[in-house]
Amino acid sequence: MPENPFIFKIQRYSIHDGPGIRTTIFFRGCPLSCQWCHNPESQTMPNKMNSAGFEDGDFDDIIASLMNEIEKDLIFYEESHGGVTFSGGEPLCQPDLLFALVDQCHEKQIHTCLDTCGYASFEVLEQAAQKTDLILYDVKLADENTHKKYTGEYAASILNNLKQLSKLNADVKLRFPLVPHITDTDENIDGIIAFLIKNTIYRDINILPYHHTGEAKYEKLNKKYYLKYTLPPSEERMAEVKQIFESNGFMVNIGG
Repeated sequence: MPENPFIFKIQRYSIHDGPGIRTTIFFRGCPLSCQWCHNPESQTMPNKMNSAGFEDGDFDDIIASLMNEIEKDLIFYEESHGGVTFSGGEPLCQPDLLFALVDQCHEKQIHTCLDTCGYASFEVLEQAAQKTDLILYDVKLADENTHKKYTGEYAASILNNLKQLSKLNADVKLRFPLVPHITDTDENIDGIIAFLIKNTIYRDINILPYHHTGEAKYEKLNKKYYLKYTLPPSEERMAEVKQIFESNGFMVNIGG
């Protein structure tokens, strides 16, 4: 089998990427470049974005190999009502591989979850919503220019995609990265809450506190780490943000 150009990590026994105990498959490639990203090695798009250039058997072997890794944890899924989460990077950059894996997981009655930044064509996202059991959807910044400054892309398509998912009544849990001085401003929090209340049915959100876990990776990749001197949010600030969301009718959890 050829070297897998699509996946950069498989994490077992994950308890923060969806319900139960999960195996998280991390896809290469992401259209965003969030300054707080803890997987900067995932941002570069793979050389081959689909099965083009592979023999049919090679692409099938890649899927079979990944399914073999997934099935090693079946007992944990069954006992905890867990499953597989596809993360990254951005799995929607590689829909052929994502959907093939999701289909095979469902053949094995394995729960599937997509962790996405939401920056993709709605055609692909809609198909993902129809196939996967749950979507973990990031909401970061409500203001267009601020979103562009800190992630590399504007927010409009991400927010519109979430609005369209709501119209489909897709099963979505929101995730809000709490990054000091960037996403945790009162203006941004108020903007996100206003958008969600006006445009979506979603009222279940996880607040993800910023951390320094990925800093060493930037050094290895010779990438600038813009948030080197940014401290994680205090417990008091996390509790305050949690209360703001709850006072607006949201169910809130701290962490994944």
